Parts: sequence; structure tokens; C-alpha cells
Amino acid sequence: MTERRIITGLDIGTTKICAIIAEVSNDEILDIIGIGTSPSVGLRKGVVVDIDDTVNSIETAIMNAERMAGIEVDSVYVGIAGSHISSINSHGVVAITGEDKEISQEDIDRVIEASQIVAIPPERKILHVLPRGFVIDGCQNIKHPLGMSGVRLEVETHIVTGSITSIENLIKSVHKVGIDVEDVVLEPLAASQAVLSNSEKELGVVLVDIGGGTTDVAIFKDGSIWYTSVLPVGGDHITSDIAVGLRTPITTAEEIKISDGYASADMVSEDEEVEVLTTSGQDFKKVSRKLLCEIIEPRVDEMFTLVQQEIKESGYDGLLPAGIVITGGASLMKRLAELASDKLELPVRRGIPKKADDLADFASNNIYKVGKQEANISEGSTAIFATGIGLVCYGSEQEPEQPIIKKGQKKEGMNNLLNRVRGWFEDVF
Repeated sequence: MTERRIITGLDIGTTKICAIIAEVSNDEILDIIGIGTSPSVGLRKGVVVDIDDTVNSIETAIMNAERMAGIEVDSVYVGIAGSHISSINSHGVVAITGEDKEISQEDIDRVIEASQIVAIPPERKILHVLPRGFVIDGCQNIKHPLGMSGVRLEVETHIVTGSITSIENLIKSVHKVGIDVEDVVLEPLAASQAVLSNSEKELGVVLVDIGGGTTDVAIFKDGSIWYTSVLPVGGDHITSDIAVGLRTPITTAEEIKISDGYASADMVSEDEEVEVLTTSGQDFKKVSRKLLCEIIEPRVDEMFTLVQQEIKESGYDGLLPAGIVITGGASLMKRLAELASDKLELPVRRGIPKKADDLADFASNNIYKVGKQEANISEGSTAIFATGIGLVCYGSEQEPEQPIIKKGQKKEGMNNLLNRVRGWFEDVF
């Protein structure tokens, strides 16, 4: 009989919180069985600012997913993002210790640990240590050194850190719901599992995940992540601009941003109109659709100007033939990919999660609820679930074990960290 295990991804964003429950069988078939969302209250730019409101939002999303799935979850993989996230590239080197000079898993663990000997401020902690490639006695671009022979082993790693306070408050919010945390995962790393192909990662690609309060940028090359950054602008900034410019409530601004907005004003005619709610919430008025798009365009241009600067800062400008993949809620805006392609002079596509067809089919037979609105999910709109699906994919590739962070416990020590690094290393290579 085929054994199945339950994996739950929890995407805690500034705009929405999304829980996705999936069953994973021994033959690695992943079936989504529950989706739950809730408006995100209590967070700003990915950071908890009101823990009680955050707990209530998390609890609502998880309960909605549990109701759909018909089961209760006891642990989750939590996505993390926000302006407090930063990263550095590092280097480690060790001597190979075995008498036969064959590289063991212990050697790999030691060299990865050696790469962590860097100056990290005391208020920050390491989230991920991601191997980018190994060197054996000067021979570069080695992906899987286990079992090879040599005298000197080196590694290039990408180290992701975050604010201890922000991380612990996020974990505490989940624990207050009565749920353990399997792992805390960088959101663009999770989203990449859902929307990027292996060939794109090998060739060189930029993932742009447009969140509510921030936008995450991650650059992949030679199959590994090489650069990450967080931009201080997201979809909520566009929504706020619309609300102020058209004098309409935030909820209406968010709705028309996707339903009627275009990333460029040149793409609409002068005589098109949009009906919007007034700030009183009692009456409707008609406004020019071109005016709406003229409000949207400068903020979108700012966003991709910042993306362009990050690409240049990374040193990979001109080395990314797979182009840009955009995902997140704001990626649903009409003609956003075309504007980004013109701005960045690279091919751009919207990232559709690998399980998008299953998600759309599943949701079409269930009620999907955000706030007070109910709707079916089309395959194209599943970009808003990229991180949640990516967290499930990430979790499905980990070895089943006890949750890393249980209620009342601190983050794992060095041994568990190295086990997690080993698991990621095996998954990537």
C-alpha cells in the first residue's frame, strides 16, 4: 500500500496569508487537497507589527485549508520575506581527511560550515547556506563532490540572513495557532521551486516575486542561486497610488488594478472608462481608464528600474539568457510582462506554478474565498499561489523528520542546520 504524508505550506505575506495542504506519496506524486486564504492583518513589509492580528489571520487561513482538506495539520513550512532579509556570498576551504582521500559527507559538511565563518551582526541569524558549487584541487564547477578524490575541497555558498526579532515573531505567531514549524524558507527560494524550470536555472534567470509590501529578486545561474535582494516597493504601493489618485477605497483600488489596469497607459484609448466606488462607500463614479493606467505606470517603471539596478549590481548583466520570470499577485496585471521586457531588454514571462493545472481544477470544484469575495481560480491566476505551492514542493523534497522548530523551542543548532544544508545540497545537485 502506498504511504502518503501531508505537507503544508504557509505563505505569510503583507497582503494575504495562504495555506496550501498537499498529500505526497512515495512515488513523489503531489496532490493539492486544501487551500485556505485570509487577508493579512498585523504585518507590514513582511514583518509582524501586531502579533494578535497576525495570529488571527494565520488561524483563519489554516482553518479554511483544513476545512477543504477534511484534515487537521500539525506542522507547516513557513515562507519568509521582507526588508530585513539580506544575503552574502561566501567561500570555505578544508583539507580532505580520509586516508584514501575520498570526499565524504563529513568533508562536505565541514567545508559548508567553514563558509559560515563570516561577520554576521548579533541581531541577525542564518536562514540558509546554499552551496553554489565546489572546487577540488583547483578543478572548478563541481556540483556533487561526494565520493570523488582529492586533497583540498572548496565551496562557494550563498548565505541568507534575517533579523532574529522578525524571524522569532513570525515563528511565535504560528506557534500561537498551535502548530509546529518544519522550516522557515526564503520565499523567492520557495517560489523558484514552483515556477522555474531546471533549464532556466542552468542558463541564467531572474525571478521577480512581486509581493504586497516588497518585491523579491533572485538570480539563478548554473543550476544554483547566486544573488538575492529585497526591493522596498510592491503591489500595495500601486494600490495605494490608485486609491489616492482616484479617491476610491483601497479594496476598490486593488480590484481595478488587476481587472481594469494596464502597466502602460499607451495600451488604452482616451475614451475608455472605469466605474469605481467613491471614498464614502455609498456612490459610484466613472473615471478615465487611461488616467488609471497613468497612475499605475510610474510605479511599475520604478519597480523594474530597481530590478535593473539589482541585475547590474549582481554582476550578471548580459549573462541571463533565460530572462525574467515574474510572479506574485501584481504579476496578473495586464501587459506587465511586455513593459518589463521593453524596460529590461530581456525575455519576460509570467511564472505559472508547476501544479497550476491541479490547483485550478481543484479550486473550480470548491469555494475559494478572499475576504468576503468568492471566485474560482483560473490556471493563469495561480501566480498568486506560487510561494505557497513552492513551499509544498520544498517540503515534499525533504526527508520526513520531526519539526525543526517546535512550540516552545528555539531555532535549531548547528547539527540540525547542517542536516538541512545537506538536504538542500542533495535536492539541488
